Amino acid sequence: MSEGQLERNIGFLEAMTLGGGTMIGAGIFILPGIAAEGAGPASSVSFLIAGFVALLAALSLSELATGMPIAGGSYHYVNRALGGFFGSIVGWGMWTGLMFASAFYMIGFGQYLVEPIPFLDGRALVVLFGLVGLSLIVGVNYYGTEESSQLQNVMIGAETVVVLAYVALGLFFIDPTNLEPFAPTGPSGVIATTGVVFVSFLGFEIIATIAGEVKDPSRNIPLTMILSVVLVTILYALVMIVTTGVLPYQSIGESLVPVSDVAVVFAGTVGVVSIVAAAAIAAISSSNSSVLAAARVNFAMGRDDLMSDWLNVTHDRFGTPHRAIIATGAVIALLIAAGLQIEAIVALLAEVASFSFLVSYSLVHVALVVFRRADPEDYDPSFKIPDVLYPAVPVLGVILTLVVISQMAPVIILLGLGIVGIGVGWYFVYVRDHAIDRGLIDDAIAPTTDAYRVLVPVANPDTQRDLIRLAAATAHAYTDEGTPELVAVNVLQVTDPDPQQNVAAERLEHQRDLLEGARDIAAEVDVRLRTVAMTGERVDETVLKTIVDEEPDQVLLGWGGTLTRNGHVFGPNLDSVVEKAPCEATLVTLHDELIGTPVALAGPGPHSSVAARRAADFATVDGTVPTLLNVQQPMGDADSAASERGNAIIDEVAERAGLDSEEYERVVVVDDDIESAILETADQFDTICVGLSERSTASRVMFGTIAERISQEATSNVGIVRRSNEADEEY
Repeated sequence: MSEGQLERNIGFLEAMTLGGGTMIGAGIFILPGIAAEGAGPASSVSFLIAGFVALLAALSLSELATGMPIAGGSYHYVNRALGGFFGSIVGWGMWTGLMFASAFYMIGFGQYLVEPIPFLDGRALVVLFGLVGLSLIVGVNYYGTEESSQLQNVMIGAETVVVLAYVALGLFFIDPTNLEPFAPTGPSGVIATTGVVFVSFLGFEIIATIAGEVKDPSRNIPLTMILSVVLVTILYALVMIVTTGVLPYQSIGESLVPVSDVAVVFAGTVGVVSIVAAAAIAAISSSNSSVLAAARVNFAMGRDDLMSDWLNVTHDRFGTPHRAIIATGAVIALLIAAGLQIEAIVALLAEVASFSFLVSYSLVHVALVVFRRADPEDYDPSFKIPDVLYPAVPVLGVILTLVVISQMAPVIILLGLGIVGIGVGWYFVYVRDHAIDRGLIDDAIAPTTDAYRVLVPVANPDTQRDLIRLAAATAHAYTDEGTPELVAVNVLQVTDPDPQQNVAAERLEHQRDLLEGARDIAAEVDVRLRTVAMTGERVDETVLKTIVDEEPDQVLLGWGGTLTRNGHVFGPNLDSVVEKAPCEATLVTLHDELIGTPVALAGPGPHSSVAARRAADFATVDGTVPTLLNVQQPMGDADSAASERGNAIIDEVAERAGLDSEEYERVVVVDDDIESAILETADQFDTICVGLSERSTASRVMFGTIAERISQEATSNVGIVRRSNEADEEY
């Protein structure tokens, strides 16, 4: 079994049928009766309003999904933007909402098989057929997403033909008198019915939820989401006009199989058989999509530590989240079984599912605003809501979802709030102690300031923690400039990626590894922490791009301590960053976890003052005082003159470094062999900081023999420091 990797094997047609097909599915055969009872002929307006609310959510989701095309949908975006508290609410809401919807579809499946056939009767048969259908769906999803999608294509094609024929023929049999009064329950009834029928528009969310498996996500995700909502909204409005126009809405409202009752008027037995077959197919296809998406939600929650990571496992052979599928199927089976005793379970399941998703979409709109304001490095959507529609889309989306919720029945609101309460309780019982990601809300409310910023690329798990700890302490030395910030960066090298490869998921996994190793360290030294996971063909170019984008004051790089000599000095990636980074650069070789007392070589070179400043920064790790070291050759018989010269150089270096006399110790050594004396004295300290001795490019020797011997022979930690390029120009 493997963790966290789902293959991209869903194309445009499959995504369209999973999204649009779900919306054309069971709701079109079951909901017209419930909708007609709530709003009469004006139920067509209820579907138009629901479609508009869904379109607003689809626009926000399209941007978020192309920026982060991985499994989880609305749950993942809210969790990433707003943190684990709201992530728990949306995760539980989506999972339960999709399961309620799936149970609703499968009970409808049983009803359409039982009601029209005289010798079949009873709730037990309805439930039995629902459970049999669910077993088929769970089996197909367990076996493979691609197989599930292919089955979906066939089913949606068949039912769409029947629905289009129903509308086309039914338009000729409409009795205008049946459409009067058009809105017998008034505007409030129309809005309340919108909440009931909103469950019909969950299909586009399913596209976002399975985004980690969609081919060419930048194109297919927004196209299928928006197109499916628009087309289905128009189709639903026409279906309701036909349904309430052919038969009086009062008789439709009392029927468990409303579309079948209407079809018999203008198509006879053939029409009924066709509708029953299409309704059965629609229920299976809609439930299939819901199971597919629901399993991805708890799969993603397992990935993010909001549920047990037992769920975040894919099958070795089939590549499906089989544990999440089985867990989801088991709960849906219990909900279907509840329909054995409660006939009203159909409407109840639909409305609670609608409530859950309306709450989720309101938070999705908020998440979009947070992402826009925080603008994290790894968020680069290929589809963005046009500027003329932003922030109108998310603001109007939140307002309309709350309006629809406010008009729902009190019992539905109570049940929906109960599910929200489960999410809140789950957060305090489980998530708070397990979740790592705290969200982007702080960055959105208080955008990054001009406080001191250290960027640290990390790649080696063995040295990652110590490197982040050192970078965090370095940043913390600048608290007088505001709360300092540490930006931990990991580069996922991708050369000619396979279209099937889910790079976004791998990037998320790398970023979460960073979070695990960095959160506690940042908290210890009181610095702001951001983690960035990047992808690129070349590590050095990707790191440099991140440096340019983040504009840090310093980049701190881990180095193995070995000079390559084969056309490079520190290595191909490090040479490029050291040479071209516009900020200060520090290469660190860590031989020991103890930073202890640092020493800096205070010489005449252009980088020595930065080395002194860095030694002072490093000293804050263990609360020590740095030492500035200068070695002089004897000046005839006057060692005192050599010492005076050494002290004068230390004073000059300290002044350029901005260090007061009480902030450092000084050591001046007089010896004929300068290099040996430097190495022998410096090795008595825990960490040695030395500036680059020359300003040549990375293709030449970048530092002199003293620094070279220290890097190769010292047993202490070594930091090689280069001042910023802008400072070099002024020197």
